[in-house]
Amino acid sequence: MALPPGPTSSALTQTVHLVRGPAEFLTRCARDYGDVFTVKVWNPNRRVRIVFAWDPATIKQVFTTAGDTLRAGEAARGVIGPFVGDYSLLTLDGPEHRRQRKLLMPPFHGERMRAYGETMRAITEAKIASWPRGEPFAVHGWMQQITLEVILRTVFGMEDGASMDRLGGELTAVMNVGRNPLSMLPLSRVWMGPRSPRAQFERHKAAADELIFAEIERRRASANGAPREDVLSLMMSAVDEDGAQMTNQELRDELVTMLAAGHETTATALAWAIAELLGHRHTLERAVAELDTVTGGAPVTAENLARLEYLDAVCKETLRLRPIVPNVARVLQVPLVVRGFELPARTVLAPSIYLTHRHPDIYPEPESFRPERWLGVKPDPYAWLPFGGGVRRCLGMAFAMFEMKIVLATVLQRAALSLAPGTSSRLARRAITFAPSDGARVVAHAR
Repeated sequence: MALPPGPTSSALTQTVHLVRGPAEFLTRCARDYGDVFTVKVWNPNRRVRIVFAWDPATIKQVFTTAGDTLRAGEAARGVIGPFVGDYSLLTLDGPEHRRQRKLLMPPFHGERMRAYGETMRAITEAKIASWPRGEPFAVHGWMQQITLEVILRTVFGMEDGASMDRLGGELTAVMNVGRNPLSMLPLSRVWMGPRSPRAQFERHKAAADELIFAEIERRRASANGAPREDVLSLMMSAVDEDGAQMTNQELRDELVTMLAAGHETTATALAWAIAELLGHRHTLERAVAELDTVTGGAPVTAENLARLEYLDAVCKETLRLRPIVPNVARVLQVPLVVRGFELPARTVLAPSIYLTHRHPDIYPEPESFRPERWLGVKPDPYAWLPFGGGVRRCLGMAFAMFEMKIVLATVLQRAALSLAPGTSSRLARRAITFAPSDGARVVAHAR
């Protein structure tokens, strides 16, 4: 069986390129080998071949092929399984995945999300009030603080500040270990003493898990109290077709999944959006003018958010030009013909979000930040895929877009920002995400 062409260098060399400069490496491969190409990845236990695809027709084939043929959970387990767990929506496949997804759908219904808008806006306004004035600072870090508190309040349902600080601190420490690109290499997961990355990861993860399980037990004990609207409460009350509720371990794994999928990713998207707006003055002015017209200077609400069409276009264009996760992956269970190549079982098939969003046949001037391209346009699910696609599309997509618009609108209303001198905001890899290299450094000015 012949795989698509690809680089001929060693698996170790290609792996180093993927880890250290993934955007440049994938771009070179796309230029040299076309819409599908094969990359060899070093693994001490087995040979790994990843076939990257970045044309909509092939991506549609991937997203519409039955899950029994292409398994996303298996592909994710080796990367994020140690953090999110065995019962995460991201690491499950087959009937188990379908059951879990069905149980998790009600909390992310549109009507439910609107109730979280005021919390998101209040958290954002409080953080903005703490920003330094006249001095450069990395806005990415502040966006992380905002999205973490949003998750702890709306998803975990936590209200006690001290408890949130403890849990947030441990969860942040776990993710900080994993943010180093080298954490993706198998060697980083080997025990090499109490100060090794693996030891730090396991120590903070155990502390976070203790706090999460204690919160779940506390909530079970008070289940007969006043009804609550946070996601954890809705998850605890959900039952499957057999009348069974989620176990404590399942709840823990899904809570951590929502944190992993909805905290770092949304914070990074917001940092990119702010950097792009500040770097394109006409776009910033248009977004602010629309806000003033729609809200009249009043705080943005869930009701008037739907009328902010240009702000919506800014968010879509940010996620096109600056996708947070560069690829999604599926593991073939049986051979599959793709673009005339018969791929053997165990091949990893990876639609490249980063490359697809830069396909010149789909997006004229693909490197330009042009929100106007989305006005009155519905995204093609096989050409705009920042949240993945098919039955594995991120369940929190609507939540993330809603939060992104609420936070960004509040920032534009309440803060006067400019890019800090010398800011470049080049793309940098932070584990599986693409983030601004300098944290998107800005200066806040008095209004």
